[in-house]
Amino acid sequence: MREWAAFFVRWRVRVGYPLAVVELWLARPTLRSICAGAAIGAGGLLLRAYAAGYLHKKETLTVTGPYAVTRNPLYLGSAILALGVGVATHSAIACALLVAYFALFYYVVMRREEGELRKIHGAAFEAYAGRVPLFFPWLRRSAASDDGQSAGSFSFAQYVKNHEWQAGLGFLLVLGALVLIWWLRLGGRIY
Repeated sequence: MREWAAFFVRWRVRVGYPLAVVELWLARPTLRSICAGAAIGAGGLLLRAYAAGYLHKKETLTVTGPYAVTRNPLYLGSAILALGVGVATHSAIACALLVAYFALFYYVVMRREEGELRKIHGAAFEAYAGRVPLFFPWLRRSAASDDGQSAGSFSFAQYVKNHEWQAGLGFLLVLGALVLIWWLRLGGRIY
């Protein structure tokens, strides 16, 4: 792995914490922006939860469920979640920073993970990659792989095993902070 790619993999989450502080500092939320952002973010959380229930990390090549329309439904869910946060902040600068962060870090991470999957699963991954796009989903589902390597249905136990609840908790904390900022900007009064 190239050294610069290793940086993006190692630091993608660590950079997210100070970015969250900057996002909150730039935020000028309104009740409407918080509600709209929460609705958008909830869609991202649902997609992440759905994908996590299918994903058996480092065990099988997952090609069913949301993995039949995009090879990276977790990251697509994260992008929708980030868009929700950007909308909730009611700040074009904050939203642009989130988009730039996601585009820069996660493109590199997706490509690196793709290389690892190619090494582990070989021809099965090549066939899958030929049928299913990297990120932006096709509206039609690809034919499921018949290689016997993929888990076939959603599992709540797998969702829990993948610790996906942490994304929801993080989103709720950010929304809570934005509600607090909104309330403080009102002088602590509800109108």
